[in-house]
Amino acid sequence: MNSPYHVDQNPHKGNRGLTRAWHAAKNSWCGLVYAFQEESAFRQELTLLALLTPIAFVLPITLLEKSLLIASLVMVLVIELLNSSVEAAIDRISFDHHDLSKRAKDFGSAAVMLALFVAALLWTAVCTPLIFKI
Repeated sequence: MNSPYHVDQNPHKGNRGLTRAWHAAKNSWCGLVYAFQEESAFRQELTLLALLTPIAFVLPITLLEKSLLIASLVMVLVIELLNSSVEAAIDRISFDHHDLSKRAKDFGSAAVMLALFVAALLWTAVCTPLIFKI
């Protein structure tokens, strides 16, 4: 095969089965630890998840509603991780100002903002009837 990304040519793609899953889990854990240590936005959003998750559990709502509230917060973290990944890749290439680099970083930031908006919308939609007895 002529692809520069063929499995035999990439030393990181040789693992299979449980070995691959183990290495993937270790890499994922390292990513979470690094995000916590280095990304203040990730820590803030993780704090939001830690504060609001117990509230979701005690609210008198259905299990589906609880799941949606918590999932919306987890999705904010997922999108923040992707945004941080884009920023790290751009910064690795160059710290010089470039319109495409700015655009890529702005797209990532916009994705996080939209995820936060969706989470706020869901929390508002579920909690408003409880607060105002609608």
